[in-house]
Amino acid sequence: MHMPVTIIGAGLGGLTLARVLHVHGIPVTVYESESSPTVRTQGGMLDIHDYNGQLALKAAGLMDEFHAIVLEGRQAMRVLDPDGTVLLDKADDGTGGRPEVQRGELRQILLDSLPAGTVRWGHKVSSTRALGSGRHEVTFADGGTVVTSLLVGADGAWSRVRPLLSTATPEYAGTSFVETYLFHADTRHPAAAKAVGGGMLIAPAPGREIFAHRESGDTLHTYVALTRPQDWFAAIDFTDAAAATARIAREFDGWAPELTALITDGDTAPVLRPQYALPTGHRWDRVPGVTLLGDAAHLAPPNGEGANLAMYDGAELGKALAAHPDDVEAALTEYEQAMFPRSTEVATFEGGEVRGTDSEYNTAQGLINMITEKGQ
Repeated sequence: MHMPVTIIGAGLGGLTLARVLHVHGIPVTVYESESSPTVRTQGGMLDIHDYNGQLALKAAGLMDEFHAIVLEGRQAMRVLDPDGTVLLDKADDGTGGRPEVQRGELRQILLDSLPAGTVRWGHKVSSTRALGSGRHEVTFADGGTVVTSLLVGADGAWSRVRPLLSTATPEYAGTSFVETYLFHADTRHPAAAKAVGGGMLIAPAPGREIFAHRESGDTLHTYVALTRPQDWFAAIDFTDAAAATARIAREFDGWAPELTALITDGDTAPVLRPQYALPTGHRWDRVPGVTLLGDAAHLAPPNGEGANLAMYDGAELGKALAAHPDDVEAALTEYEQAMFPRSTEVATFEGGEVRGTDSEYNTAQGLINMITEKGQ
């Protein structure tokens, strides 16, 4: 296949696709809105699963590089009641199949695996339009354009490529996260560090949850989840870090101090992260010359699968294109017919209602029951 592939978005999914195409000798260019790979931090920890994310990295030929960035011991998990009682303390025995890495380091090994110039930084897409015969034009914010016969939208929740295929738009999922960090936790925040342990902590309750992870460099990264309407959060002035922190902490009055310290003792200003989702089962009719992957295709509330699915999408699309070098439409059809049910299945797995933050079953014991039933 000699037709160049144009990818919009240099996230994990788009870069995995680019790498798999490169492995198969297929020319590819990635356009990314950010001005450089270091313009912002790339989020926290990711557990990369042996049944999707790791398969994608195998297809990309990057398993050695992946193993080199795994943070040993971080698969450990603790589940606590709001009063601080530890109901589950599961050690990382190395057999969990979900090793943890820093998202930024994973993205970097993908970037490093591509030829120089593959990613064109500072190219923010303003619009896309069909030209007919499977060709599409992409217009960038600086007025530049590119015309391509094979366009892939890997550009996330607010994809500029999606309108070529679908009228669906993300809607608020009912829950928002508030993100905080505690640095040098073992010495400066010992009670919180002890509560988190060596890996991940989850303290759930109906309508609220504290989720924290021990990252590299003795850092605790916390997401506080609250099921509230968007106007509830809009009434909080997040430019006033102290006031915002105090308001969020009030929603956890009566919780154990080692848990609320993950909110009140943050070393960074709290950051609001509303959660959005596309309709479950989102799909489209085949449109020549264009497709989507990752959040652009099947945005869902966080469930531990988003990054893994995006990478797997990228790898599967790359493999399909390599397997059908003379029939792009056959490749895109094969990819989409597998991707649609795969993403729907993940979004609607049996027992998933337990993990809905607003569910009455969102309790420590409810989570433990689900883990036990799923054998994870």
